[in-house]
Amino acid sequence: MEEQHRKKLLVLYASQTGNALDAAERIAREAERRSCPLTLLSLDQYQPSMLPHEEVVIFVVSTTGQGDTPDSMKVFWKYLLQRSLSQHWLKGTLYAVFGLGDSSYQKYNFVAKKLDKRLMDLGGTAIIERGLGDDQHPSGYEGSLDPWMSSLWGMLNIIKPEFFPNGPDVVIQDKVLIDQPKVQITYHNIENVDSSFSTASDLTNLDIQIGSARSMHPGKLSSDKCRPDCFLKMVRNLPLTRPNGGKDVRHFEFEFVSNAIEYDTGDVLEILPGQESASVDAFIRRCNLDPDSLITVNPRQMDGCTDSNSRVPVKLRTFVEFTMDIASASPRRYFFEVMSFFATAEHERERLQYFASPEGRDDLYQYNQKERRTVLEVLEDFSSVQMPFEWLVQLVPPLKRRAFSISSSHLAHPNQVHLTVDVVSWTTPYKRKKKGLCSSWLAALDPQDVTYIPCWIHKGGLPTPPPSLPLVLVGPGTGCAPFRGFVEERALQSETNSVAPIIFFFGCRNEDIDFLYRDFWLSHSQNNGVLSEAKGGGFYVAFSRDQPQKVYVQHKMREQSQRIWNLLAQGAAIYIAGSSTKMPADVTSAFEDIVSKENEVSREDAARWIRSLEKYGRFHVEAWS
Repeated sequence: MEEQHRKKLLVLYASQTGNALDAAERIAREAERRSCPLTLLSLDQYQPSMLPHEEVVIFVVSTTGQGDTPDSMKVFWKYLLQRSLSQHWLKGTLYAVFGLGDSSYQKYNFVAKKLDKRLMDLGGTAIIERGLGDDQHPSGYEGSLDPWMSSLWGMLNIIKPEFFPNGPDVVIQDKVLIDQPKVQITYHNIENVDSSFSTASDLTNLDIQIGSARSMHPGKLSSDKCRPDCFLKMVRNLPLTRPNGGKDVRHFEFEFVSNAIEYDTGDVLEILPGQESASVDAFIRRCNLDPDSLITVNPRQMDGCTDSNSRVPVKLRTFVEFTMDIASASPRRYFFEVMSFFATAEHERERLQYFASPEGRDDLYQYNQKERRTVLEVLEDFSSVQMPFEWLVQLVPPLKRRAFSISSSHLAHPNQVHLTVDVVSWTTPYKRKKKGLCSSWLAALDPQDVTYIPCWIHKGGLPTPPPSLPLVLVGPGTGCAPFRGFVEERALQSETNSVAPIIFFFGCRNEDIDFLYRDFWLSHSQNNGVLSEAKGGGFYVAFSRDQPQKVYVQHKMREQSQRIWNLLAQGAAIYIAGSSTKMPADVTSAFEDIVSKENEVSREDAARWIRSLEKYGRFHVEAWS
């Protein structure tokens, strides 16, 4: 049994949003097609002490936030960092690492790089050089994954030819595998279903239905909490930007309709967005489904048995509405591959096969990701395709929660949560108008109507600062959101206790178009407010487009070099929030310049000093794309 286990290829993945899972499943499919036996597991399902007993391990890991490991990898990584592990611990273990990241972030693919180094330090042998998938590549991470996999199979065949009895290039046709999706749908008779739904309140009913539907979805990550922490209703929907100014940023205020949850400044609110009823109905019609069917969804067991008794049935329409992203996310390449098996029109089948091939990868990217085609749009473009619902459940992208930095203080608003949201809209290369699912749904809500909004609250990348900690905050655009909560809370604390000063640098395009929360910041920067220079703080704004020369927050920072250094010398913490493109790197560089100038040290020493702040919990970044 041990020998049989060790002859299998082991694929381990750590995924935060699902991309690493997709990539790991793709590697597993390609291995199976080459008759290579394998085991596919999430890192939190694997016992790290077993690693030295494995022959060949493929790691697929994503990098989240500012170089953070995914939640499912944290225990595994902590185990690997133990000092008691010797440099020969993994002697005889072959491994390969593929990372998923975004090169617009400073710590691009940081997790894959440090994992690769640690495995090598512990005596592991790399089969091939690590692969780094990049969201910025024209074909996304697949642009790197395809050639990396090709090299992997070639090298593995040389080192371990027994893994490929027919060689690395002999591929089993998918006709053998295509009739077995990973899920099984059970349809239930309404008379046999627990009637507690009908007697529960609307809110309880909704809570149960969301929890049941999301717990059954195969794309659910092991770290996911299926039932919402709370429900909110909108009480204020206020535009913060001038109409026709090129941006639409809103201030939303919500009240708890379930039990109020205490949150800290710097926390994150996740919202499950509503999908348009018309889109859900159109998808159900297009796929010839019965919206009122009562279903449970289970992983298909090898022996055909399923554990359907432990699941609460939900209506098919409810399952689609709360778990399947049909009108926002673009499907993966495998979706097109499976579609080709169910296309009855020859020209559609040929086009789908081409899209799924390595040769058609770039054309698929132009048609699909670049245009942000939705599942519904793709199904309408290929009208001869009739996919079984099991395959749709497996392959339609899961409906993801959207995360927003909370922009209020719980001390100031005990029964409320405030958000600052950029309502996203854009035009595709083929001039198709698109909009962000969650932000546009929220913007369309009328506070007079009662719409229950399912939410989750968790810690973000910005820990709550104690009142005695001086702060240097940098938050251009909607990056100001968490700092509105910081300032609100410190102003309240200052009424009864002495508090440390805050310097805040804000940036936007134009003073009269998108100066978010203008009156709020100005009021706290005057009359001995927590942002006033009289209290040792300061509020400085960069308007990038109000003069011929562009001015950004880093320019304003350099103007206030001495004030910043004085606060840093007093033990201040740095917080940066906003766009993940160039801003965090430019702002960090400005801090290094300031430390170098004011402390009269070299640029290298200044950079080391800033890194030490990060190490000691005084340098925090929360960035989003």
